[in-house]
Amino acid sequence: MKNIAPTFFFALAGIGAFAADTKPAAPAAEKPSPIGYSDTPVIPGTKWKVHDIDRPRPNAVAPGEKPGAPPSDAIVIFDGTNTDALQAKEKDEKGKETGKMVPCPWKIDSGVLMIAGGDCWTKQEFGSCQLHLEWMSEPHTKGNSQKKGNAGVFFMDRYESQMLDCDNNPTYADGMTGSVYGQTPPLVNAVRPAGQWQVYDIVFTAPKLENGKVVEPAYITTFVNGICVQNHTKIMGPTKHKNITDYSGEFPEKAPIRIQDHKNDPPVRLRNVWIRPL
Repeated sequence: MKNIAPTFFFALAGIGAFAADTKPAAPAAEKPSPIGYSDTPVIPGTKWKVHDIDRPRPNAVAPGEKPGAPPSDAIVIFDGTNTDALQAKEKDEKGKETGKMVPCPWKIDSGVLMIAGGDCWTKQEFGSCQLHLEWMSEPHTKGNSQKKGNAGVFFMDRYESQMLDCDNNPTYADGMTGSVYGQTPPLVNAVRPAGQWQVYDIVFTAPKLENGKVVEPAYITTFVNGICVQNHTKIMGPTKHKNITDYSGEFPEKAPIRIQDHKNDPPVRLRNVWIRPL
């Protein structure tokens, strides 16, 4: 037993020395990941290979600094400062349109646009696009059903996505907020109570044309307050009141977007409107 302790001590010392001399191996340099390939099959219906190294990459677009703010490639229609991007149709003393466009008559109050004075149109024309806008109706707005907090946005001046105070205000299903007016009700009623801002985010796909005739209908995907209420819904034709519709006649490739004044008392309010052509 007398010889065990020294032997054990020297054994431990040897292990410690071995451990001290042993260092972790330096990690091998990481091999860069490939940024594309040229030996993969072609994606059907395209000229590009899977993960094609030569396929053009999308341009960078900076998102808005805050939720709902316009991204860097958006066309701003209203940012609280002016109505230069909008116009109206002139009417004579009898209320008949003269065929002349005039400046937007809507007033700005503390950075908010008051929808009062007739419908207005964007000066620019759009086909397929992404639209963002925010609107609000007052809790004490007069009327009920379609006469309470009613407005709407008409893509290509033809296809209406309805805006309406639908909080404790019964109306027909295809006239509720988020509906394709007169055609398709929203999947759910996603409005906030009147007096709060409602947020619209809409992707509109314009109809496909051949010689001015529609060969594929328009489609719409709509989010109300972040909730999907239309999911690539087919639009049956231009919006009509109390009647069916179709794509008879000729149609343009692009047209202005119209925002409706439905003569609310007090008027519907609007802010933060921007569009991205697609």
